[in-house]
Amino acid sequence: MFEFLEYGLCNKFFPGSTMHIVISVFAVFIIGYLLGSLNFGVIISKIVYHDDVRKHGSGGAGATNMLRTYGKIPAALTFLGDGVKSALAVLIGAIFLGHNPMYAGTYIGGMASVIGHAYPLYYKFKGGKGVASTFFMVLCTEPLIALICFVMFAAIVFGTKYISLGSIMCAMIYPLILYRMTGVPGMHVLIAIFLALLIVYLHRENIMRLINGKENKISFKKKKKDNGEENK
Repeated sequence: MFEFLEYGLCNKFFPGSTMHIVISVFAVFIIGYLLGSLNFGVIISKIVYHDDVRKHGSGGAGATNMLRTYGKIPAALTFLGDGVKSALAVLIGAIFLGHNPMYAGTYIGGMASVIGHAYPLYYKFKGGKGVASTFFMVLCTEPLIALICFVMFAAIVFGTKYISLGSIMCAMIYPLILYRMTGVPGMHVLIAIFLALLIVYLHRENIMRLINGKENKISFKKKKKDNGEENK
């Protein structure tokens, strides 16, 4: 997607300059982190509902907890907002460092956005689990891998009704598919491994609930009102 910025402005104007590469990496990471810290679950819940979604459900600020707490539209807006900020971080990484295995500017920007989402500077470092942000990063950098992960996620969720299980499995398979498709053990693969481990870590409580059979399932059916509500 970013072939026109394969090596970025830094490598175009300062080829071989280690100092400029380090400065660019730092700039991409900081900008990506600050963008990631704009947690749309918290923003929407505070502006629309005068509440904080992190006080409910799993305590997270992602689209899943928004869905369970406020409904489909707030969850969709959260998913879209968290995705857009990740895409912007990827674009900034492409502009500075390019989209290539060696400097991996797009991956550095995306990774920083995910970290910011999970540990947002603006909201006392308590955010979401980074699944939407990671998905949009993959969508921008490797669309085919994003499609594969989405199909796998949908199959797992529809089969088991566990969103967390689908997220964990896709995170774990992502670096393997990336390496198999690119065939280059570069910085981009290391970042993918880091993101996979981060997402698994952020889902540690979900993993324990899955093991103990206490994890909440997602429902694809509308809840039926009880007789008392129906007669009102």
